[in-house]
Amino acid sequence: MGPGANRFELTACIAELHALRYTPAGVPALNLRLEHASSVAEAGEERQVKAVLRAVALGATAERLALQPIGSCWRFTGFLATARNSKQIQLHIQDITSDP
Repeated sequence: MGPGANRFELTACIAELHALRYTPAGVPALNLRLEHASSVAEAGEERQVKAVLRAVALGATAERLALQPIGSCWRFTGFLATARNSKQIQLHIQDITSDP
């Protein structure tokens, strides 16, 4: 990846799923909220980290996520962008894999 790359990976659980919708072009779209909790080393100390993140998925990924139960955990990959008509960052999910 060169300068300006935007790739994001997060292991998280689905906390909220909105209804599957379709864009004006007919592409499936799904808004969701993800919750993450882990322990990481920072400045030589263990730190408990929690995060809540808005996310959106399109196409086949949206259709697949719409079938998953609340509370299921996955490894999400995609990119970060400011949500339309908002100042909040959201994850644009491009792929999900089972959380090992």
